[in-house]
Amino acid sequence: MNYDRDAEWVKSIAATFTSYRRMIDGAIAQLSDEELCRRSRPDTNSVAVILRHLGGNLLSRWTDFLTTDGEKPDRNRDREFQDWQGNRDSLVAYFNSGWDILMKALAQIDAKNIESAVYIRGERHSVADAVLRSLAHVSYHAGQIMLVARMVHAGSWDWLTIAPGGSAQHNRQTWGTSASRSVLGEGAE
Repeated sequence: MNYDRDAEWVKSIAATFTSYRRMIDGAIAQLSDEELCRRSRPDTNSVAVILRHLGGNLLSRWTDFLTTDGEKPDRNRDREFQDWQGNRDSLVAYFNSGWDILMKALAQIDAKNIESAVYIRGERHSVADAVLRSLAHVSYHAGQIMLVARMVHAGSWDWLTIAPGGSAQHNRQTWGTSASRSVLGEGAE
């Protein structure tokens, strides 16, 4: 056990989650209320549905993650894929509640519990496995949000990653810094 290495790992994971959160926030800020709830096809999810699902998933996985199964008995995953009946503010508040639980859980990981076993749907995971599983899930849905948002949005789009044709300029401006990771990376303007 190396406390400094483990603390650095958790810090890096939290920063990566935060970078995906900035992308999600940047996408939904560009959508009208109608676009937020629009499905590009009847058999696909809207951005609102994906946010609802992520909020529910994060609430379930990270509430009391060290002591209870990550699939809480009161979670209704199927309902997460139904249209959101509230307004934008209530949807974002719901998503934020899941996100806040995730961030608080990451802050609880320390030398005493990093090697603990946690469970998701009865399957044993290490803390690291559970964190990486959640990070992959968030990144997958962040990509979906970006794609769906671009498909349903009318008008111009503010790029949340390096715009096509902008790689050379981005590299000149950010080379050797954490801002080089993305236009939304830490330290990016």
